[in-house]
Amino acid sequence: MKLAVAFRMLALGVITLAPTGGHAFDSFSVETTVTEWVDDTVPANVAAPEQSIATFGPFRVLSEQRVELNGSIESDTPAQFRALLRAFPLIRQIDMVECPGTGDDEANLALARMVRKAGITTFVPNGGSVRSGGVELFLAGVERRAEPGAQFAVHSWVDEDGLEPDDYADSDPVNQEYVAYYREMGMSADKAKAFYDLTNSVPHDEALYLKPVDIASFIPLN
Repeated sequence: MKLAVAFRMLALGVITLAPTGGHAFDSFSVETTVTEWVDDTVPANVAAPEQSIATFGPFRVLSEQRVELNGSIESDTPAQFRALLRAFPLIRQIDMVECPGTGDDEANLALARMVRKAGITTFVPNGGSVRSGGVELFLAGVERRAEPGAQFAVHSWVDEDGLEPDDYADSDPVNQEYVAYYREMGMSADKAKAFYDLTNSVPHDEALYLKPVDIASFIPLN
């Protein structure tokens, strides 16, 4: 399972990924920044927060149809989101502003499927930062939108034993679960495998920055 990622990245340099053994993203050119995780605060270039009318865990309700997400997804977040939808059934968009990842990947994927089932759009504004498990949540939007200054970051997951994806066979259910999820969210088989390989192209204690155009090479953005 992917563990909590409550850290932001410190840029070290820009690289262009090239095909390597064991990776299936050779048909994609993705310009990225390799980074290390460091303690983070909300990015300075994010607009001042709007006044909320209610709060449910990391979600702040901004209007009858719009909610903002700031914070990590934890074991109790799906229940908080379910309560949010009961109170505000017309919610149609989640603004993902500062989304560092998840401390419970099963909860994260359960939440993502709730978002998809409810027909909700995911949106990352300029200056917004969506990282690690937050990227899986972004993909769940029935429509996915991101402004040019939105930022994404991916890296390998690590389990409770300190093992990462390459420590398991490609056919192992722990790896296949993610490929299946990306397909469920709308990627083709080839792109789902390529995207999973991309997320695992750096170890857990580093990160790969992606731009909206990079995400769009795997799944359409609206």
